[in-house]
Amino acid sequence: MNQDSSDTLPQSPVTPVKLELDDTFQFACHKGIGCFNKCCQSIDIQLTPYDILRLKTRLGVSAREFLFGHTVPFEMDGHGVPGLKLRTKDESTQCPFLTEEGCGVYEDRPTACRYYALGLMSMRKKDSPIDEDSYFVVKEDHCLGHYEPQVQTVRTYRQSQGVDTYDELNREWRQVILKKRSCGPTIGKPSDRSLQLFFLASYDLDGFREFMNTPSFDEVYEVAPAEREQLRQDDVALMRFAFRFLKQALFGENTIPERADARDKRMARRKERLGEATPLDQPT
Repeated sequence: MNQDSSDTLPQSPVTPVKLELDDTFQFACHKGIGCFNKCCQSIDIQLTPYDILRLKTRLGVSAREFLFGHTVPFEMDGHGVPGLKLRTKDESTQCPFLTEEGCGVYEDRPTACRYYALGLMSMRKKDSPIDEDSYFVVKEDHCLGHYEPQVQTVRTYRQSQGVDTYDELNREWRQVILKKRSCGPTIGKPSDRSLQLFFLASYDLDGFREFMNTPSFDEVYEVAPAEREQLRQDDVALMRFAFRFLKQALFGENTIPERADARDKRMARRKERLGEATPLDQPT
């Protein structure tokens, strides 16, 4: 490709400058700005587990009702790991929560909305237990916020948008994804059952709570009565428990105590269902 052809390439809105928490950038968004609501007219928002928890609670619906009415599935990688995006308004690209006054769910808006106009990039080196986060500025043509005379650090901006809390509550889920990616082809393609468990534990809190109440779950895992009662009532605690379960189910991390004879029972069930469909009422 010759150099002149570069003029015809699409321009990325990402400013290729890596930022750390105490680096500064210029940006502000407010109701009086000329581009107000523009970024909500055409969305492509990936949802995190905590996004779904907050939005389904805000709307007063179950997790399953929210998933059915407000999300669109997609594959996060070449192995088919399931992700969810926010469904747009019918026959448009608009956010379903957009109103003339702005965001109709502002206090419970998703992580991606809170970050804008920043982006987050998380990386984990192979065989490393540490996640490395860095940030970058996203400059889209329609956005006038970059011309506002407000300069702040990445740290301050994240705190002002509440995204630091969202990141902390999603951290273990992101670790699951990063660990899988850092393992690369050595871990192989996940089984259909593993993908089902990932979806259940990541997005469907109602289904995961039901899963915990099955006899086969109790045959394998030991959950103290006090903790079980907390998980019955507290969605945030249940979500974080589900992330621990994923680490154990997918990577063999011992995050939840198992009963002494759990392995033998698990192997016996696997032999029974070899070559058969695997319902979600049995943990791996």
